[in-house]
Amino acid sequence: MKKVVFSFLVSLFIVQSASAQGDNKVLDGVFIKETSPTRRVIPYTHVREADVTYYKRVWRIIDLKEKMNHPLYYPLSPIKEIGYERLSLFDVIKGAVEAGEMTAYDEDGVGGQFQIPLPKSEAIGKLSKEISTTDIDPETGLEVESSYNEVLTAANVKSYRVKEDWFFDRERSVMEVRIIGILPVIETMNTETGTTRKEGLFWLYFPEARYVLANHEVYNTQNDGSRMTFEDLFRKRMFSGFIYKETNVYDNRILDDYTRNLDRLLEAQKIQQEIVNFEHDMWEY
Repeated sequence: MKKVVFSFLVSLFIVQSASAQGDNKVLDGVFIKETSPTRRVIPYTHVREADVTYYKRVWRIIDLKEKMNHPLYYPLSPIKEIGYERLSLFDVIKGAVEAGEMTAYDEDGVGGQFQIPLPKSEAIGKLSKEISTTDIDPETGLEVESSYNEVLTAANVKSYRVKEDWFFDRERSVMEVRIIGILPVIETMNTETGTTRKEGLFWLYFPEARYVLANHEVYNTQNDGSRMTFEDLFRKRMFSGFIYKETNVYDNRILDDYTRNLDRLLEAQKIQQEIVNFEHDMWEY
């Protein structure tokens, strides 16, 4: 019996190998990845305004230097495997914007209101940055300034900002959070002062972007055989971020306006704890 089973497995392996070789491809593994590229997005549950008894809007920073956020940062260059290609989040966004699959909105400075869609040409232009250099003319000995455009890569994006809404739906008796927008942030160097500053590229409307993110895998640090998509990662909240802004009476000012260093972090934790406490206070134990 064991010989029969062994012979069957060997035959099956030979058939699979021959099929792969017939397509001029060697199967690097035990199966071909074909789930993610055709994965459909689970639609959001409809929420009525009358059923929302609590609502809070916050803005959050996802720092890619944190270990938990590394799946969003890596790989810095695409990894091609049979059946799919693994990309960083920025490479997915860049490809979708260039293909017209995502709409880029102006970084309006107020946290993304999605009122000014950027033309495709302008959005693609933001995917590169101008580099200014100063050289010495060998003939005259004078300084000559020049500039060139450098295409942004995943290594240039150091963080993301997300705009999200927390609300309690009494119809389903659940506290839920939904991401509304996402903003890639790069760091630029001021050659005159030697300092760096953070610059947002453009806002992306997340309910639209999730249809693209659902078809691109992100690395699962726990199990290679159970890869997730970027849409899964954001929906399951498998990232680390801290609040830097909330809706408030003071023109929705950011925490930097009235806190510094450790106080800013404590204020962000206080805002998050208020949201958690509201949900806990809804129930009796």
